Amino acid sequence: ASGLGPEGRKFESCRPDHAAGNEAKERETQMFARIYKPSKTAMQSGKAKTARWVLEFEAETARRLDPLMGWTSGDEMTSGQVRINFDTREEAVAYAERCGLPFRLDPEHQPKAQPKAYSDNFSFRRRKPWTH
Repeated sequence: ASGLGPEGRKFESCRPDHAAGNEAKERETQMFARIYKPSKTAMQSGKAKTARWVLEFEAETARRLDPLMGWTSGDEMTSGQVRINFDTREEAVAYAERCGLPFRLDPEHQPKAQPKAYSDNFSFRRRKPWTH
């Protein structure tokens, strides 16, 4: 027989991320999703990875700096790590509604077309003169 008795030891943590039972389930259902269509990155001239809609979870708390290593970290595992891609906006909205996720739908960004010609580099109307 154990010296602790038939029930054993019970451990109750005071940390908020160790909530028991219903409190943990309530926190899980408070995840907020963001649905958007990504814009092209500044590091490329093409439009790769901009055709699909993305559902990802937003962080509830701000990221903080780790004092030992200097890395940034956060408490939530789902924020920034879980990204689900969809072909259309309607599919992403339907998924969020089916799973009961509260979400924010960001409008699609349409960039303005800026027509440019190579000959404009040598035009007399340039703001700065062309030199070698």
